[in-house]
Amino acid sequence: MSETREQILEEIKVQGDLVRKLKAAKEAKEKIDEEVAKLLALKAKLGDEPAQNQKFTLKTPKGTRDYGPQQMMQRQNVLDKIVGVFKKHGGEAIDTPVFELKDVLTGKYGEDSKLIYDLKDQGGEILALRYDLTVPLARYLAMNKISSLKRYHIAKVYRRDNPAMTRGRYREFYQCDFDIAGSFDPMLPDAECVKIVSEILDVLDIGDYVIKLNHRQLLDGMFEACGVPADKFRTICSAVDKLDKSPWSEVRREMIDEKGLDAAAADQIGEYVQLSGGSELVEKLLADPKLKAVPAALKGLEGMQLLMKYCTSMGLANKISFDLSLARGLDYYTGVIYECVLKSEPKILANGSGAAAEEQGTVGSVAGGGRYDNLVGMFDPKGKQVPCVGVSIGVERIFSVIEAKAAASGVKQRTNEVEVYVASAHKGLHEKRLSILNDLWNQGIKAEHSYKLNPKLLAQLQHCEEQQIPLAVVFGDSELEKGIVKLREVTTRKEDEIPVAELANEIKKRLRS
Repeated sequence: MSETREQILEEIKVQGDLVRKLKAAKEAKEKIDEEVAKLLALKAKLGDEPAQNQKFTLKTPKGTRDYGPQQMMQRQNVLDKIVGVFKKHGGEAIDTPVFELKDVLTGKYGEDSKLIYDLKDQGGEILALRYDLTVPLARYLAMNKISSLKRYHIAKVYRRDNPAMTRGRYREFYQCDFDIAGSFDPMLPDAECVKIVSEILDVLDIGDYVIKLNHRQLLDGMFEACGVPADKFRTICSAVDKLDKSPWSEVRREMIDEKGLDAAAADQIGEYVQLSGGSELVEKLLADPKLKAVPAALKGLEGMQLLMKYCTSMGLANKISFDLSLARGLDYYTGVIYECVLKSEPKILANGSGAAAEEQGTVGSVAGGGRYDNLVGMFDPKGKQVPCVGVSIGVERIFSVIEAKAAASGVKQRTNEVEVYVASAHKGLHEKRLSILNDLWNQGIKAEHSYKLNPKLLAQLQHCEEQQIPLAVVFGDSELEKGIVKLREVTTRKEDEIPVAELANEIKKRLRS
């Protein structure tokens, strides 16, 4: 039943009072803007005001941000480097819809399923925005009956989370995934995923890092050995997953008070999840009588032993750590799991404007992933499994680090790739500029000019310096009579006379040198 005018007016009064209280209490601008937007939406229901007189709150939705040319240049540079590593390892690109049937997504993310963005019924289908790129991949493999694929996928995903802009965490953000699907010998593709993470962090050069490794079967075996009931494995795993952000005392309290675990079992878990090390820790745990008695724990430890051996063969021994606190709460992991964290925990910008912010935070994990052998089978009508292992690069957090470094350096970065600026010294030469530009564009040279008919030469040259364009073509009437132009190096201001017919080749030669 539609609301009456009187009901809407009453809602407007209540909402207006709330906005006034928030302003009086000097609440956060984001919160006030959110409530003001609700007030304006209520007023719009009355239909009294013409659309052109309505006031709009100019802001991006909560947990999102705009990206200007400066940020986009930095982001594209990062993505180009990451894709270069993916391609080096044989990756093929795919893409999937930004929304899926809701049934495809539900039940795959454990406790995080509450963060899925539902969409209203559109044309008879119940849809939801994708939460990650892994479940859509599994659906893609099952739907197309693909049993082997090495793919990468870079796209936006959506989570109805409480955003933490200070930590590079948003409601809309890019994920950057690499996955290997297919039945292969144990740990060979898993080890290559660890190598890919290492190569990406090395090429991006954003600081020292460590790649934490663990095994989901070892975790389940450990829970069994410690007396955790089987129906509590997933929820206790979710609690352990918080150890990177919370101390053991808080995680222990959650296990006992909120999740009903016996205190003795929690204390036994505590003895294990605070352990980390290298191959020697694997050997120590293989000799642990409590774990040896549980087949799942033994299988997980044997898998870790093999993974550590392969990682050492690829020169990763000093970049990895076997860490029993690593849990990764997603339900679909079945084998090895890993997460990469920066050792130095650099400070990053807290707001989305690119400007310095009052509040700052650390960046946390910059990559994570693992093996998920049962996910594809959930979508196949006959339950056919396609084993998979993959990694997701936390590009938003990496972008935040790089953006902060650029801001701290104070160096202005280029936001375009123009190589040559065509400048005229006299009036009435705009058509000749267009002719020269056309020749350069046809030769694949990135070039531009002024959109004024008769720009001042000084203004044109200043534009080259401000935009860090390396070369400028300068000519006037006298140069054109001789069939030449002057090719100017913008930084040194050195000029050489070049025949017009040889201009493109000379520019290419200088750009290569």
